Amino acid sequence: MNNSIVATPVQPGAETLERILGARSCLVSLEDADGDALISQFRALVRRTGQTVYLWSPEEGLGNLREEHADTMGSQRLGNVLRFIQQSNHFGVYMLRRLPQPLAAPDVALLRQLARTPTGHVRRVVLLDAPQTLIDGLGDVIVRMSCLVKPAQRPRLRDGRWVL
Repeated sequence: MNNSIVATPVQPGAETLERILGARSCLVSLEDADGDALISQFRALVRRTGQTVYLWSPEEGLGNLREEHADTMGSQRLGNVLRFIQQSNHFGVYMLRRLPQPLAAPDVALLRQLARTPTGHVRRVVLLDAPQTLIDGLGDVIVRMSCLVKPAQRPRLRDGRWVL
């Protein structure tokens, strides 16, 4: 009988994406994230898995990570993108990066609506590199997630079983 534990390799970004999808709110703030590295990881992951993940920035607008050159026309303004997300009837993770500061009151209201609106499908709005004042202002509707890598736990033998 072999009691060894074999760790299966996990594709970078997969654990973070799973945590985002399992969040109790539709609005998530990723903290301590290396945005460029995370986007690269998600891009490779969604090409392999077929998940639908979008990235928005004011310079580029909204684009699908799977299809790098497929951008949504007229999506440079945050308000337009938030309304687009609100009207979408499909699964999607929408990562928002480099939000304009200060955020306009209607945009904050739309973020709050998105966080509270139940849908029949998974929809997550993820704030990357959002200012602390915005996150604190959305504290009642946002889930804060850290992207810091936790140290690996070593298995221990307890009562004849391996546990973490």
